[in-house]
Parts: sequence; structure tokens; C-alpha cells
Amino acid sequence: MRLLHTMLRVVDLEASIKFYTDIMGMTLLRKNDYPEGRFTLAFLGYGSEAKNTVLELTHNWDTDSYDMGSAYGHIAIEVEDVYAACDKIKTGGGKVVREAGPMKHGSTILAFVEDPDGYKVELLGSK
Repeated sequence: MRLLHTMLRVVDLEASIKFYTDIMGMTLLRKNDYPEGRFTLAFLGYGSEAKNTVLELTHNWDTDSYDMGSAYGHIAIEVEDVYAACDKIKTGGGKVVREAGPMKHGSTILAFVEDPDGYKVELLGSK
């Protein structure tokens, strides 16, 4: 067994694809429209679906907002240098909501950014 993907429902699919590709450095692996169901699925990641867990973005054509609820936390992405990643994200127009620095009550360096729909993405250093 292996984890295949995590799915997020998004309002503006193109803005979300742009965020995850241009700002977060993922590759759009595939995108399919399902006209009869009135939705589009886009799969993005840092490598092929055959060998990597990826992110599925679901855009329901007739939905213009979602209630995230209180159960969702975040997705986490490993980066080489959290400080440099935050600088690059801000330069690219991304929103850093927790600047890079040590974890509260620990020493792990982390940061949080927010995607166009308000989902939190945690950046964790690989060093």
C-alpha cells in the first residue's frame, strides 16, 4: 500500500494551479474535465504519480465557495531552506502567514503559506 494523493476542493482552478506550479514549484501532471458531472480534476506534484504522492485539485463548476471547517490542518512540503523558500514565495506573490523560524517548543525550522483558497501549506526544512 501507498498514499496516492491528497484532494483539495478549489474555487478558482487556474489560480490554484498557478500557485502550486509557479510559486510552489510543482508540475501539472494531468487535468481532466468531466462535463457530465460539471467538475475538473487537476493532479500536481514533484514527480510522477507512479512514484510520488501528489495533490489533486477538484473544481466543481457550480460552486463558488467552501466552508473549510475546523478539522482541516495543512499539507506539508519539505524544502531545502525554509527562509529562502519564504523569500521566493513572497517574491512570486504568495502569502506567507507564519514566517520561517523555529517551531514553538522545539527547534525544527518551519513556516506556513496560504494558497488562493486559504489552505495552509507548511514548509519544513530538509537540513
